[in-house]
Amino acid sequence: MRSKNRRTTILLVRHGESEGNEKGFFRGRNDFPLTEKGIAQSQALAEALAPLGPSYIFTSPLVRAVATARPIAEATSAPLEKVQGFINMALGPWEGQPKEEVAQNYPEEWELWLKNPERLHLPGAETLDQVQSRAYSNLQHLIGRHRGETFAVVTHRTVLKALVAACLAISEPYFWRIHFDTASYSTLTFESQRGFSLISLNATSHLADFSSEWV
Repeated sequence: MRSKNRRTTILLVRHGESEGNEKGFFRGRNDFPLTEKGIAQSQALAEALAPLGPSYIFTSPLVRAVATARPIAEATSAPLEKVQGFINMALGPWEGQPKEEVAQNYPEEWELWLKNPERLHLPGAETLDQVQSRAYSNLQHLIGRHRGETFAVVTHRTVLKALVAACLAISEPYFWRIHFDTASYSTLTFESQRGFSLISLNATSHLADFSSEWV
């Protein structure tokens, strides 16, 4: 009984700045690498997280997330595992496209993205409900495996927003109510009797510079 009630700590990490962030593109599952600034951010992030002692590092399989996760794993001597359930949202025809062009070519959908992206449906894309379901399911599985431990999850802005909303039971429209900058980290805890608690959100004090996106 005691082991079930132990507090589990989850460090939620957004990847460092990628070329897609720098150029103002929708990323989706396009494999944009980190910029030089993103690489520096990842090193600073690793230094910040090392004292928190994560025992495992789980990451989206996309290059920008893995490149952010690897320095954390090295700094903590923790095993690194790719988890498909934390991959970025599939954005169909928007993937790899400049946001300015998307706004021009998809005016109605763009307006929905700005106001209530939970209701957005694009051909060949995921919905936020689908992202939320898979990310939350994978997090619950990891908590079951690592009860009472501390682990990190390195993923993407869209996944983080949906995941935190699920953990804290925030109803839609939640997307623009929660903010994550590049190479930020947030802290959740989980106890079986109390569920999730948000301890910190969007910590960036370890960064000399970071990218802040609002669309």
